[in-house]
Amino acid sequence: MQTAPGGSPSPPLPQSSAVGEKGLKGSALGLVSSVAIGLASTAPAYSLAATLGFIVLAVGLQSPVVVILGFIPMYFIAYAYKAMNAVDPDCGTTFTWSARAFGPHTAWMGGWGIIIADIIVMANLAQIAGQYGFQLAGAGGLADSRSWTALAGVIWIIVMTAICYIGIEISAALQKWLLSIELLLLAILSVMALVKVYGSNAPPESLHVDAAWFNPFEIGSASSLTQGVLLAVFIYWGWDTAVSVNEETADRERTPGRAAVISTVLLLLIYILVTTSAQAFAGIGDKGIGLANPDNAGDVLGSFGDEVFGTEGFGGFLAKMLVLMVLTSAAASTQTTILPTARTSFSMATHKALPAVFARVHPRFLTPTWSTVAMGLASIVFYAGLTAISGNVLEDSIASVGLGIAFYYGLTGFACVWYFRKVLTRSAADFFMKGLLPALGALMLLGLFCYAAFHVYSDPAYGTTVIDLPLLGRTGGVSVIGIGALALGVVLMLIQRAVQGTWFCNPDVPVSVASKSSPQ
Repeated sequence: MQTAPGGSPSPPLPQSSAVGEKGLKGSALGLVSSVAIGLASTAPAYSLAATLGFIVLAVGLQSPVVVILGFIPMYFIAYAYKAMNAVDPDCGTTFTWSARAFGPHTAWMGGWGIIIADIIVMANLAQIAGQYGFQLAGAGGLADSRSWTALAGVIWIIVMTAICYIGIEISAALQKWLLSIELLLLAILSVMALVKVYGSNAPPESLHVDAAWFNPFEIGSASSLTQGVLLAVFIYWGWDTAVSVNEETADRERTPGRAAVISTVLLLLIYILVTTSAQAFAGIGDKGIGLANPDNAGDVLGSFGDEVFGTEGFGGFLAKMLVLMVLTSAAASTQTTILPTARTSFSMATHKALPAVFARVHPRFLTPTWSTVAMGLASIVFYAGLTAISGNVLEDSIASVGLGIAFYYGLTGFACVWYFRKVLTRSAADFFMKGLLPALGALMLLGLFCYAAFHVYSDPAYGTTVIDLPLLGRTGGVSVIGIGALALGVVLMLIQRAVQGTWFCNPDVPVSVASKSSPQ
């Protein structure tokens, strides 16, 4: 073991970058734990509370079909993850697989896409956790204070970082409990809402479920469709955490990929139920509990929770639990956002694409040390910094995270197709699962990325900030932040390459499959 300055032992560096030899705790997770982590990472309650209102503002009554459309590229990309993980279950996921397919520079950008998207979304998760924590405690005044909310959010990040630091098994056990509470309350909320819609106590805003809600051709414009689908992609984002912990999973070649596919399907069922029941109960009006009310857009579940459950007796208890549900959902997602980012930077370091310090493993907990701590610190600096600068910039930075998601998910799909290109005609299963589905998912995400970045988000009228760029003029802040965050990765990549002196290794055939039949 190495010795740190002062004589205290420091976490060891892994002896190898190969799968299973990095020093992480193997076989710590099973299929159920992996699915729980995949579901919890998406934070269903928080994602719906924070996003459903904006989907309604974009597409109106077609919200349920947009939720389905957002599922399609996610489901296709899940098969790309499944196929790539089967031959190379490296915790670097997109980074490692892109290196196999396209080389080190593209790989570095894939890893950076994961890191920057997770750091940006941590700011929103911390904000929600801080606000809901004060609401649950009955301190509404503190919940409205930006300073106090920021302080609570920073403390929240520290606590979740510490949990991730001390062990993957503890993290998984906590996820199961938090997810169980979350899904149970979402089911109760949805069923009670539908019962009231079709009963004698239906609110005046309520609507009966209509088949037209599931017709995408009723959406008014391509711009509205793009906004809605990108928002829907955001609420599905996170299931890939189940694959990021692959080196700590039993049967690591199969279990993580299965968990990814199962997670996306379960999310579809959850989101269709909640979206349809919420729209039926609250309607899409811009007043009162209507889902299109701008005052409720940031928290549509809380806005009509009291109406569904009531405010007295057991109903009042459920209404309070609804607040707790969104809080625990944000908590679960905070934790499972740290997990994949830490493992991505850890894998990048073991492959010499980041400084070696990020490759350290705790000798007892067998978790990445500096990678985990660095993720927490980067999230705190980003959140606190933007909160101090401007709430509008923070809001637009969070809106831009969809570009990062589309970038690295799409890159994974393309990497899968290219890696398996020589075996796609071997069987129908290979053609569809390793070729057609990943390719369609990647093309969909590429189209969404380009249309959103260069048309929707670049419009000065979109979002809350406008930036005057040389040659381009006034440009929407969401587009500038999203593309600028990815461009920053190019700069950091060049700096790392200059410091390293050499670039990281990029073998054609990964060590983990050297003895197998390789598609290369």
